[in-house]
Formats: sequence, C-alpha cells, structure tokens
Amino acid sequence: QVQLVESGGGLVQPGGSLRLSCAVSGSISSINAMGWYRQAPGKQREFVAIISSSGTTNYADSVKDRFTISRDNTKNTVFLQMNSLKPEDTAIYYCRRFYTGGGIWGQGTQVTVSS
Repeated sequence: QVQLVESGGGLVQPGGSLRLSCAVSGSISSINAMGWYRQAPGKQREFVAIISSSGTTNYADSVKDRFTISRDNTKNTVFLQMNSLKPEDTAIYYCRRFYTGGGIWGQGTQVTVSS
C-alpha cells in the first residue's frame, strides 16, 4: 500500500515563500510521475504542477514563474517551492502519484496567504 503524506503548509504573508513536501512510502516499485493540485473553499480541485519520472515539468499558468516542482528519488520525495505567494494561492494542496489510468492522493496540507 503506497501512501502520500504532504507537509510544509502554514500561514505566510503575501509575497512570502513556502516549501511543500510530499513523502512517498510503501511498496514503491517504480518512479512515477508526481503532481501537485490545490483546492480552495467553494472551488474544484485544480492542477498546479507535474513532474515526470525523468524530471520534465509543467505548470498551471497561474503559478508559472512563481512555483517550482522538483523531486529527490533517493528520498522518495517531491517538493513544491512556492515564491511570491498571493492570497489567491490560499488552498489545501494535495500531492498525487500517477499510475496508468489514474493515481492516488495524499491527505493535503493547508496553505494560507494572508496579512
């Protein structure tokens, strides 16, 4: 049973930075694509960033040039570096591990951007 655990969320002022982590544990037999999604109150969950097994990345337009996704396969961990944070970035951030035809979610970590 593979499990994803997000951490690093919290309260930060506009313009500040946070670094989220997603630790993958369990019976890991391959390096899969990993992604970050977020869900704000009253809104649907939306794509934020993705990184392939080889390190190729893609970002939502709303976070491009501000967020950076990376991975450390030796630690089975994926990161999301968030800079120049805005109040509209406030959401629960979820990690996702992709499998052919689907994927699994972490429990989420709250990010609040407020002065």
